[in-house]
Amino acid sequence: MVKLNKIYTRTGDSGSAGLVDGSRVSKSGLRMAAIGEVDEANAAIGLAIAALKGGELGLRLLAAQNDLFDLGADVATPGEVDGALRIIANQVARLEIEIDEMNAELDPLTSFILPGGSQAVAALHLARTVVRRAERAAVALHEAEPLNPQLLAYLNRLSDHLFVAARYVAKDEGGDILWQPGATRT
Repeated sequence: MVKLNKIYTRTGDSGSAGLVDGSRVSKSGLRMAAIGEVDEANAAIGLAIAALKGGELGLRLLAAQNDLFDLGADVATPGEVDGALRIIANQVARLEIEIDEMNAELDPLTSFILPGGSQAVAALHLARTVVRRAERAAVALHEAEPLNPQLLAYLNRLSDHLFVAARYVAKDEGGDILWQPGATRT
């Protein structure tokens, strides 16, 4: 279990950050960019949970937030480290099961969707886009230093999960707001 008695340590004042293996890297590097984007994605999901005000979907997203801490630890542990916390296939599979369950209750897509509607739907779409940014940062790091492939799959699936979750919530609020190509060109 993590125990934090002191929040500031001053060790990062010079622009470096410590990783799980004890090494230090620049805060401007690819690894720290990916860690920061994952942290922001987690906060965006927290905002979506608050907008949902509970329920089964809120609990599913809370599990995803916990997974994102696992994923952050995975990114913060370079190379092969015995006992390292890594994202595993079961975490990805859980998201797929949840996506399929929600999607089974939705009509097929007939257009792209505008990211809006209620506060909860908009927050889910915003979280989806922030997760996509975290995925891009993780892919950039992976291109420089190999990462756990399940980590990349998890981020990809989580953005899909948030997309379907937004549609799932929207169905009870009047449905998706559909893009109408060229609608404002007249």
